[in-house]
Amino acid sequence: MKINQELCVGCGQCLPYCPMGAIERRKDTSQINWDECVECGICIRQVKCPVNAIYEPKETMEWPRSVRKVFSDPTSKHENTGVRGRGTEEVKSNDVTARFKRGFFGIALEFGRPGVGTRLGDVEVITKVLAEEGIAFEVANPLTFLMEDVRTGIIKAEVRNEKVLSGIVEFVIPQENLEQVCTKIYESAGKANCIFSWALISRFEPDGKLPVIERLKKIGIKPSQNMKVNVGLGRPLRED
Repeated sequence: MKINQELCVGCGQCLPYCPMGAIERRKDTSQINWDECVECGICIRQVKCPVNAIYEPKETMEWPRSVRKVFSDPTSKHENTGVRGRGTEEVKSNDVTARFKRGFFGIALEFGRPGVGTRLGDVEVITKVLAEEGIAFEVANPLTFLMEDVRTGIIKAEVRNEKVLSGIVEFVIPQENLEQVCTKIYESAGKANCIFSWALISRFEPDGKLPVIERLKKIGIKPSQNMKVNVGLGRPLRED
């Protein structure tokens, strides 16, 4: 996004809306820091600019900058996956897809969340380590399409410095690999240039328990009590 400097009156109404703090106050006008803007579109959709100075230039949709918008603006769709947003539906539709099966855990690492953003190259601190462990990244995840080689976890050079609101690394592991993979993630987390949020996806046991919680506690991970729960109302219901 950009602000037309000839129209802007410097009222500053747009400043608090930018989640990246990329709108800067100048002497008489406001200006968007082009390098820090993630093209989320919040400013142009939500700000009631009195002179309509905020606009989306054509460069926004030119490669490689175009990846910023599709990762940061939930109204935009990824061409490779046909999905809107930063990742996939994950567990939200598992009752009808059975994507996460018994005997396996799903893991999602969201870089840049909450509210700090990330350069796409920052995810390599984790993806390269996971690739060395033989992890198969989720093929339907848009971030996977930006890897030079999924066997190495290296992101394509032309998009490494592009900043997005967040990017999600998704994969599935056998339950017996939980401790090993979690340890690798924790060891690598300290080298990351930005914060990332960690989600673990598990099926409930028939008795309603989640044994994975105790396994995590034994290796020093205290899971949050806040979680998303798929209650199984989708039809036709799939178990495997």
